[in-house]
Amino acid sequence: MRESNTDLRVIRTKESIRDALVELIDEKGFEAITVKDITTRAKINRGTFYAHYQDKYDLMTQCEEEIMFEMSRMAKQNFPSVVAELESNSPLAPFSLAVSIFEYLNKNSGFMKAVLGPKGDLSFQTRLKDFMWKTISGNDANAMIKEENLLVPGPYLVSYIASAHIGVIQQWLNSGMKESPQEMARILSTITVNGPFFAAGLKK
Repeated sequence: MRESNTDLRVIRTKESIRDALVELIDEKGFEAITVKDITTRAKINRGTFYAHYQDKYDLMTQCEEEIMFEMSRMAKQNFPSVVAELESNSPLAPFSLAVSIFEYLNKNSGFMKAVLGPKGDLSFQTRLKDFMWKTISGNDANAMIKEENLLVPGPYLVSYIASAHIGVIQQWLNSGMKESPQEMARILSTITVNGPFFAAGLKK
């Protein structure tokens, strides 16, 4: 029981630190934040912070990697059904995967809005693009995209897909997330599967 209480205390402490980070990014920008700012806002001492993180950059990296790891897990779990639906010419093949991703983003909207915003971590988008490419492609038998099947160079394809997806996510976060995860999944799936010209009504 004592170990369980300790684990719960660690989880709550890390949540307080992360919440403080999100609030401070919004107020003054990541680069201007100090560890003292974070510990004061989270109502913890510096020793507690350094028991979990080396500095603010380590904190940011761990938060980002946690997000990417979870999205990668969901994506790989859904790949077989996405590929099967694409092969059956389903008009909204990645829909279930997109719903899962947007539901997760909704739960972590504060952090995602902060880190993807102009005051956040400007390198995160580049890391997110690299992560997306490694998640959906490669020589792995379970990869969704096989490099030998590509009709265009991989780096250009991933830059297009990742930039478009990140842009849609940013628009949703910055406009107050008025649409549900299900509606956002429909929007993104329509554009991704059919292309922007179809979504714009220019191509039937």
